[in-house]
Amino acid sequence: MIRRTVSILPVVLAACLAAASLNGCAVAVGGAAMVGGAAAEERGVRGRASDLAVEARITDKFLQERLKLLTNIGVEVYEGRVLLTGATTDVALADRAVALAWQCEGVQAVLNEIQLVDSGFAVFAHDTVITSKLLSAITFDKDILSINYSVETVNRVVYLIGIAQNKAEVDKVIAHASNIEYVTKVVNHVRIKQASVPAA
Repeated sequence: MIRRTVSILPVVLAACLAAASLNGCAVAVGGAAMVGGAAAEERGVRGRASDLAVEARITDKFLQERLKLLTNIGVEVYEGRVLLTGATTDVALADRAVALAWQCEGVQAVLNEIQLVDSGFAVFAHDTVITSKLLSAITFDKDILSINYSVETVNRVVYLIGIAQNKAEVDKVIAHASNIEYVTKVVNHVRIKQASVPAA
């Protein structure tokens, strides 16, 4: 089952954004809209750049190991938390993916959600539709800051990671996911934003 297509763009973007944040140089990558979007996220430009850099390191590890890791295992990084998703009957492959992720600089936690089951293209098609429907639903929900969420779907199980403004917001995201046809389960790894403490 193909989880995702490997692209050099995240690697280049991570390197450029990291360079810009470290030495103050102006770097044009994909225009101001991309940078503006990153700034609007709770994790900010530096946080997003750091996560992209971590994802690039893990992808590189997977590339060095063997291509099957990239076709079976998906990687999503948010605030240094690495979400591994996918489906494989190869237990050693799943264990190796977790081990390689932990080897990378900047990793704070590894959330192993790799399913030890077989899957096929028919299920993958459903997964793609589910992810698209959920992203659309939360984008047009005025009570949800969708930019702070990442979504993965594997075998009709929806995985969420990101930052919620409050419990009510993440509950709405989960409700949207649960109401989508074919979804069998929603796994929530979203962190709730801490309220700021007023100065004394």
